[in-house]
Amino acid sequence: MDPVIGPLDLSAHVDEALAVQAVAFGLGADEVAVRRQIVLRHMTNPGARALGATVGDTLVGFVYGMPNDRMHWWSTVVEPYLRARGTDEWLDDSFVITELHVHPEYQNRGIGRALITLLTDGAPQPRSILSAIDTDSPARALYRSLGYQDLARQVHFPSAPKPYAVMGAPLPLLRR
Repeated sequence: MDPVIGPLDLSAHVDEALAVQAVAFGLGADEVAVRRQIVLRHMTNPGARALGATVGDTLVGFVYGMPNDRMHWWSTVVEPYLRARGTDEWLDDSFVITELHVHPEYQNRGIGRALITLLTDGAPQPRSILSAIDTDSPARALYRSLGYQDLARQVHFPSAPKPYAVMGAPLPLLRR
């Protein structure tokens, strides 16, 4: 059965989404509890939007994002790294992909590509930014194939054990 992709009321389905993220990203219960509050807070931001991929009644993937704001916590962490590379203008007039996760059983089927592309297609901003663990991974390969390029690498978030890369792409994202 092919997944159906469409709008997701993330606040109402936060626990299902975080269950997908926990499996895809290897999160424990404590981290899920922290992220639950963050997701619920994010969804109150103007312009925050989410899409989900479902098979029957089961959520198998989701993406959400919002217009970037330099006052958001994420921006305050990445801004010095971007400024050092001369790329901090990407924090302005951009749509940030906050989370994108697909359950491992459904990865490599184009679901992540469809989710991020459809979400950003609806963004009025001219560009998109995101952060991903700074390693060669299927996620980073996907982002590169969509036109994302490294804006800063070895970005350290408090409490994150691994460094991240911040990536940016003009919108609309590249198609195959």
